[in-house]
Amino acid sequence: MALWHRYGWVAYLAVFIGVLGHASAEFFAVLSEIGGPELSVWRFILGGGGLIALALAFPDSRDLITPLRTHSKQIVMLSLFGISGGYLAFHWSLDFASVPQVATIVTAAPLFVGITNFLVNQQPFGVAKIVSGICALSGIVLLVTDGYLATLAGSFDSLIGVLMALASSIFLSIYMVLIRPVIAIYGALRITAISLFIGAVGLWFVVGLVFDIWVQPESIGSMPPIAIISLLTLAIWNTTITQFLWLGGLAAVPDITRGSYLFFLKPVIAALLAVMILGQDLTIVQSIAILFVTASVAAEFLVDRFKSKIRN
Repeated sequence: MALWHRYGWVAYLAVFIGVLGHASAEFFAVLSEIGGPELSVWRFILGGGGLIALALAFPDSRDLITPLRTHSKQIVMLSLFGISGGYLAFHWSLDFASVPQVATIVTAAPLFVGITNFLVNQQPFGVAKIVSGICALSGIVLLVTDGYLATLAGSFDSLIGVLMALASSIFLSIYMVLIRPVIAIYGALRITAISLFIGAVGLWFVVGLVFDIWVQPESIGSMPPIAIISLLTLAIWNTTITQFLWLGGLAAVPDITRGSYLFFLKPVIAALLAVMILGQDLTIVQSIAILFVTASVAAEFLVDRFKSKIRN
């Protein structure tokens, strides 16, 4: 974390690698064929456990009690709100809406991060951020809706799923902004591990009480191989590694709104992975959309350099 704070580009790189992990989350969630509420519990029991183990492996992050003593209300409330609530809504939305629908809505999270950061920290939401954000989001809609217009029209169930995905984006955006000061004190690894552990406990109780699904970790051995592989991938890559780099990187970047804009690249990365790994072809519309999104993100990161050149 000290390195991340000292060199801003390292923090942005961590965020970008975190985006790589986010880019495949919906895929493995659907591949597991486990219902959304239950899947959210499995993901954070296993992924949160992995982060706890990772934190205990490093001397500087082994003390998981002190943060709870000094910031217990803030950490617990934000974890239950952002992690438990946010990811329950995310996984549950996939039971109602299609992957393209959820991907479209969730990718709008950077806009909510910017709005929350403006309201909480009064950090200006400049014209450049607004324009680049709208342009990037327009390209994303074009990318994920190409060939899926009928699916996106959907039914009433789809509308429920879209609203859940929207709620997930808002919950997680608020969490990322408000937890940042605590991460600055204790480090990304400790706070992320604590948050995901608390979030997992909250999810276990909520899903058990509301859906009467009491997840038993030892039952994973009786699952089909594809479900086990999908769960472990979601836990280790999409949760333990991704959440540490994503949340930790955002806490360390000089500008959290700008850092969060890297999330706009999520569907672009997913499309490129489909080409490289699955051998799928890109349509002309998809190619234009990818160029549009990447140009918007690049413009946002280069805006300061252009401003400094103009001043000089």
